[in-house]
Amino acid sequence: MTSLKILGLDPGLATLGFGCILAHSAPPSKKIKDDQQPLQLLEFGVIETPSKQPLQQRLVTIYEDLHSLVSDLQPDLIAIEKLFFYRMGNTIKIAQAGGVVLLVLGQTQLPYVEFSPPEIKQTLTGYGKADKQQVQTAITRELYLSSVPQPNDAADALAVALTAWFHHD
Repeated sequence: MTSLKILGLDPGLATLGFGCILAHSAPPSKKIKDDQQPLQLLEFGVIETPSKQPLQQRLVTIYEDLHSLVSDLQPDLIAIEKLFFYRMGNTIKIAQAGGVVLLVLGQTQLPYVEFSPPEIKQTLTGYGKADKQQVQTAITRELYLSSVPQPNDAADALAVALTAWFHHD
């Protein structure tokens, strides 16, 4: 396997998390060379929109910032956390932000994959109902980090990117 740059996204309206990794070899289940560290953390962070801004301006901010991010990082693959809701309060607004993410991906014509939160948890911890701390422990272990990336939305995006790496052929 040649190197693969994966951009993970945790869509949201107030905060959209992103995390980019560079995979230098196949996932552990697909045999890694012992002389090469398989993953490199390239960048992580969030795109934030102020709650006092009109919805349309918040969506424009997500659109423009995500376009810039994709242009700067030039990923080979984008991994997105599927929208998954326990309550309906903000569902429509978050789904609109997710639509903007898909629009940017459609314009850039980059391949993408989607994973549900239980799929991400299952992949990283072996348990589909793992708690946030278990997932964060897996992120720090897989990326050889001394602490969990902050804020949480960025760590979640890295979890999505790692899941894509584990599922990549």
